[in-house]
Amino acid sequence: MPTVPQLLNASLHDVFGNRDAASRRAAIDAVFAEDVAFTDPEGTVHGRDALEEKAAGLLAGAPDSFAFVEDGRLYASEDTGALGWAFGPPGAPVLHGIDVITVRDGVVATLTTFFAEGEAP
Repeated sequence: MPTVPQLLNASLHDVFGNRDAASRRAAIDAVFAEDVAFTDPEGTVHGRDALEEKAAGLLAGAPDSFAFVEDGRLYASEDTGALGWAFGPPGAPVLHGIDVITVRDGVVATLTTFFAEGEAP
């Protein structure tokens, strides 16, 4: 069963940072609960398909040079974790945020994304 840190990293890199639709979807199916709730400043969506739409839309609107990188410490307990990240061209991110997850039965049940104050995609 994956650990909270492994799930945070998979969400960031294998899902939201993955421009290949087929492998991104496989990662979504492996990492997230079927009824996952994803919340960001735009609102909350439910389910893997909606999460896929959010990830695909974010990447489609960003230049190919943009990537996600960890930004700060990773925090984890048995069923909750948080990971700071940055998004943009290497060495010059344009967006900073933090992902907070809750885990149920070895997969992410909820993902909440916060953006740094004053920043928005």
